[in-house]
Amino acid sequence: MAAVRISSRSGLPSLLLYLGIGIALGQDGIFDVKFDNAELTQVIGYAALVVILAEGGLGAKWKEVKPVLPAAAVVSTVGVGISVRITASAAHYLVGLDWRQALIIGAVVSSTDAAAVFSVLRRVPLPPRITGVLEAESGFNDAPVVILVVAFSAAGPVEHWYVLVAEIALELAIGAAIGIAVGWLGSLGLRHVALPASGLYPIAVMAIAVSAYAAGAMAHGSGFLAVYLAAMILGNSKLPHWPATRGFADGLGWLAQIGMFVLLGLLVTPHDLVDDFWPAIVVGLVLTMVARPLSVFLSLAPFRMPAREKVLMSWAGLRGAVPIILATIPMVSGVQGSTRIFNIVFVLVIVYTLIQGPTLPWVANKLNIADDPAEADDLGIESAPLERLRGHLLSVDIPAKSKMHGVEVGELRLPAGAAVTLVVREGTSFVPSPATVLRRGDELLVVATDPVRDRAEERLRAVGEGGKLAGWLGTGSPVANAPGMVGPHGGSAIPQAMKLAKKLGGAGAGAPGNGNGSGTKTSS
Repeated sequence: MAAVRISSRSGLPSLLLYLGIGIALGQDGIFDVKFDNAELTQVIGYAALVVILAEGGLGAKWKEVKPVLPAAAVVSTVGVGISVRITASAAHYLVGLDWRQALIIGAVVSSTDAAAVFSVLRRVPLPPRITGVLEAESGFNDAPVVILVVAFSAAGPVEHWYVLVAEIALELAIGAAIGIAVGWLGSLGLRHVALPASGLYPIAVMAIAVSAYAAGAMAHGSGFLAVYLAAMILGNSKLPHWPATRGFADGLGWLAQIGMFVLLGLLVTPHDLVDDFWPAIVVGLVLTMVARPLSVFLSLAPFRMPAREKVLMSWAGLRGAVPIILATIPMVSGVQGSTRIFNIVFVLVIVYTLIQGPTLPWVANKLNIADDPAEADDLGIESAPLERLRGHLLSVDIPAKSKMHGVEVGELRLPAGAAVTLVVREGTSFVPSPATVLRRGDELLVVATDPVRDRAEERLRAVGEGGKLAGWLGTGSPVANAPGMVGPHGGSAIPQAMKLAKKLGGAGAGAPGNGNGSGTKTSS
């Protein structure tokens, strides 16, 4: 786990550290382990990529992705085509590869790596618009790139370009349809069926996401696109025990990265890389300084984005293990010169990831692109279904920058059927009154009946983003002004929620706290 900590603190994608471990274990390394099974590496790499894409989709916020979805879709399709053409031309004319080898390299390195992008961008304070485009692009562009690499590696001549484009469009459409359907059905089931143990929810979510990949692949569609879209829908569906699910997926993603990168390090033979070092540098230079910027600027021309944001997105096209995994496809297919293709891709990925990853924050600062520090933090809300009581228990954490700080409980104006039954502050729990003032760092226990659960969570998030006037000033949900809401000083009664609270042990029936947050203490 030392490698994980070093990666997190240095800003380097974990790719480099785990590849280094694999190289040290493999040929020319300390233990001189002989491993040359490209087919096994490809199978394990595909499995790891499915897990990584699922983890990335679960962490993608729909409110950030939705506004930039068209831009991300264009960059991951049209942009990939532009990048492939320019990079392949460089590999053919500057390095001397034949057109088939050049096209394979151009396709392989035109895919940004989901693991590298997710690990770096989530530590760089960029505006949600840029982060949304880059993360969605890294999740989307694996699908068309895999199709291109398989087509270029197949025996016989490549089909006419328009036939290939039609095949790509069809596979993407099938994969998208299956991913959306599986994600929607899975979220519907998990929200309405209480599983016997909370630990089953993370397993169920990942199983549904992997099922989307299997269904997409069996239908001759893009399984990679299917798993990413299914995971994105699941991740934005307010599922029960979500923090635990998110932590499980994150750990599983790290495990997949570690295994995949070490295996790729074992596969490479370091002394064979010397002859292909400078060709890799040349191809990588064209890719980084010409192909990537042109693909970004040309594909995003119809969208209104400042030039400096496009410059940053050009530099943030991080490569990682995905191109190296894709480079095993021509090896398994028996393409002539496939070993050289693998070596060039391997060197290119290591060198340019080492340059781009750590310098991305510096480039963002030079371009004066940073996240808005005044933006409110999103609330952490965990839901536990109460099947027998036909209700939900919501655990709400108030982060440091949330605008819920300073709001009275009564000013939350929760819908009838929902109530704040307990507040935990600095290790002490108490039953709040309508006049209790909430503070940053508080944890709230909210009981909501099944019909109003979604409206209650929506209202809590609206207040977290817009403060006590959310709903009146254009922020948040219109439920704030709906009949039956709790008014600024307590308002109407909430009998259903109180019945639930009493069944849970009497919370909500105790003495009310005062405006400073004090009140009758209960056990934590």
